[in-house]
Amino acid sequence: QVQLVESGGGSVQAGGSLRLSCAASGRSLSSYSMGWFRQAPGKEREFVAGISWLGSRTNYADSVKGRFTISRGNAENTVYLQMNSLRPEDRGVYSCAAKNPTVTGALVYGRAREYDYWGQGTEVTVSS
Repeated sequence: QVQLVESGGGSVQAGGSLRLSCAASGRSLSSYSMGWFRQAPGKEREFVAGISWLGSRTNYADSVKGRFTISRGNAENTVYLQMNSLRPEDRGVYSCAAKNPTVTGALVYGRAREYDYWGQGTEVTVSS
C-alpha cells in the first residue's frame, strides 16, 4: 500500500508559479510510474502530467505543455510538478497518483483508472 500526500498548492495571480510536491510515506517511488491530475469545480478529473518509473519519460496535457514540468526529486519518495505561467483555467484540486510497477515501466499513463494509489489533493487557485 502506498500513501501519497500532496503539498504546495495555494492562490496566485495569473502568470505566477507554484511547485507542487507529492510525497510517499514509508516507501520509495522510484519504481512507480507517477501522474498528476486536476479537477476543477463542476468538471471531470483530467490528466496533467506523468512520468514513467523506467527511463523517466514524461508526457503532458496539451494545455500545460511548455508551462508545467513533472520531475522526480533527489529523495526517492518525492515527485514534483513545477507550474509556471499559470492561468485562471489551471485552477482546481491537484492530485498525484502512483501506478504499481509492471513490465511496461517505460510507459507514461494518462488515464486515471490506470493508477492504483491517490493522494487527497492540494488546491490551486489562479486569479486574473
